[in-house]
Amino acid sequence: MLSVSSAEPPGVSAGQTCPMDTVEYAPGRLVDLFGEPPGRTALLWHGKQPDARTAIRPLAERVAAHGLQVVVPDWNSHAEDGGRADLLRSVQFAQERAADADGLILVGWSMGGAAAAGLAVHASRYGVGLAHVVCLAGAFMVPDPISGEQPGAGLPGDRSCPITLLHGTFDDVVPAVASREFAAALAQHGWPVRLEELAADHGSIAGATYDREADRYAAATDRPTLSLAAEVAERITAAPPARTGRSSPR
Repeated sequence: MLSVSSAEPPGVSAGQTCPMDTVEYAPGRLVDLFGEPPGRTALLWHGKQPDARTAIRPLAERVAAHGLQVVVPDWNSHAEDGGRADLLRSVQFAQERAADADGLILVGWSMGGAAAAGLAVHASRYGVGLAHVVCLAGAFMVPDPISGEQPGAGLPGDRSCPITLLHGTFDDVVPAVASREFAAALAQHGWPVRLEELAADHGSIAGATYDREADRYAAATDRPTLSLAAEVAERITAAPPARTGRSSPR
């Protein structure tokens, strides 16, 4: 079932932060950890910009403020495999830290959103169970790094899990129609999906701002973007779209 909403609930305080640890999830590959296990675990994937975990730190802090353990890895879309190995290793790392290995909340931004959708559609291939997938400005019109094809091409998939699609109405990098069309395809195949369009651009929906001079996204520090990150965090941690069962390989 597809539901579309533009409601904006009150956000978590924009100044809220939490302790962070940085470790390796694979040799030479860094991951930031927020919050304390056990409890629900969210895995957050940044976009195509290589090794950009710090760009989504404000969002990660606000998700953790809801009592979740949050795992934010670097991954390299410029690697020969498009970042697939990094992404899958980060899933394994998050599963090992989670109280429920099949209960991950997977969040992806831009190309990371396409990757999250690709993993959801092909979850059985990789033996991964997901409680909820949230895609922020997902680039669903290009091949995702997990499957090597557009996420919609793999539908209906072997099983379904709840998916929330969030997209900014001011996004001039990935048009909102990409999320609308993917939401419609998911709904057509019986996936529980919710689509929300927010007053955001491509970076702010993930708590990031674009530095034109450096040609990179960085963590936002301005109050409006941080307030928006708090709203997005509320949607990530809210109850997922209605479903009949969890996506699980077991």
